[in-house]
Amino acid sequence: MLRVISRRFFLAALAGSTATSALAAPPTASLRPSARGGNHFKKAIADPQAIIADARLGGRVCYAVADAKTGTKLEGGNAKVGTPPASVAKAVTALYALNTLGPSHRFSTRVVATGGVSGGVVQGDLVLVGGGDPTLDTNALAGLAAALKAKGIREVRGDFKVAEGVFPQVHTIDKDQPDHVGYSPALSGIALNFNRVHFEWKRQGTRYDVTMDARSNRYRPDVAMARMQVSERRAPVYTFADGGRTDNWTVARGALGNGGARWLPVRKPALYAGDVFQTLARSQGIVLKNAKVVSRAPQGTTLALHQSDDLQTILRAMLRFSTNITAEMVGMAATAKRSGRPSSLRSSATEMNRWAKATLGAANMRLVDHSGLGAASKMTADDMVLTLVKARQNDVLRPILKAIPMLDSQRRAIKNHPVEVHAKTGTLNFVSGLAGYMTARDGTEMAFAIFAADEATRARITRANRERPQGARSWNRRAKIMQQKLIERWGAVYGS
Repeated sequence: MLRVISRRFFLAALAGSTATSALAAPPTASLRPSARGGNHFKKAIADPQAIIADARLGGRVCYAVADAKTGTKLEGGNAKVGTPPASVAKAVTALYALNTLGPSHRFSTRVVATGGVSGGVVQGDLVLVGGGDPTLDTNALAGLAAALKAKGIREVRGDFKVAEGVFPQVHTIDKDQPDHVGYSPALSGIALNFNRVHFEWKRQGTRYDVTMDARSNRYRPDVAMARMQVSERRAPVYTFADGGRTDNWTVARGALGNGGARWLPVRKPALYAGDVFQTLARSQGIVLKNAKVVSRAPQGTTLALHQSDDLQTILRAMLRFSTNITAEMVGMAATAKRSGRPSSLRSSATEMNRWAKATLGAANMRLVDHSGLGAASKMTADDMVLTLVKARQNDVLRPILKAIPMLDSQRRAIKNHPVEVHAKTGTLNFVSGLAGYMTARDGTEMAFAIFAADEATRARITRANRERPQGARSWNRRAKIMQQKLIERWGAVYGS
């Protein structure tokens, strides 16, 4: 895009010079072109204010860009104003976890027997002990159940328990989100399938068959603790009620059509994991009682162990897919190591803010969670750029950030674009962020942050409509176009 503008600027200047010469008297000597300086083409590049005005976003746009290696600030606007960062906050969480836990850290989920084991019989209780693994899935639980059988376990005399107390129990990441959105599940010391249950429906004549399961690519165990009832109404689409030991959902018949599926959030993570493990153990011939939830892991013999991937691998996936529950759990794990078990999600985020100030010099971070889902979180563009510059010194963040393609007017990736970007995106309703590293054609590397938010419009959205509010999609599209134009500007002005 910028190359086309520069060419037009050059041709227009050439045309103007030719017209002037044609109207004047013939020169008596050969003309020499006047020296124009090496940066004359940059005058044709739109300034940031024009780019921002053209986006018609309302609210406020905050941005900053600096040399990634020296930290020299190149450009900024509203750069000291706190703005919701949305999922850009996950980049800070990734640094917090890497610094505190280390890139090779692995989370462990154990099956523990109390009272000893004799002749394949557990004399006491069998306890599924959560270790804060955000990536635990049905396949992993099936592996634990198979490991019990391989150990010769065939009976449990005592109770079946699930220990979840390594983290506090949180009903939902952000209470302002609708009940049914899968990106705001409950949190505790154990999570299964990102604490989501799979709801599927199919029309059978005049009725619907519905299922709730914990499916993976290998298993599809039914779930008893999450229940769904089809209700004769058109709206609201979903309702949720706490049934004590169950999550009770209803869905509007008028919204179902012929069939479909979606993931719904789980509000009782320990009971969910216990429900699924009970089914998987039964498939191995081991009958367990219904799960009891406890906070503390008991003393006993570890019969089976599952370890997660290393933290760096987990964080790379988190930054690529922007999984909120992963950010919250690795953030709380880091806090637990630094200062002990956090009392709440917000207290854990506050500890991360303190770490960012002490370690990064980012004095104005006011995050209320580790994922950026809570709109009350605030971050300045200057602080984010400072964070990126600090992280570049050890190059711990850039390798796990997602490559962001530059797009044409049809939103298709432009091959061989002169600017290369690795960054974290962030999206809430009428909030859009992008922060990371860009490398210009000449190899100049810059750290940048762009935060846009129309908080007044966002505040008018009712809780029920926050999944897909009117106007949010087009607003977000304009914000992304603006972000790319700013990046292309910086690549042309500061990288050539």
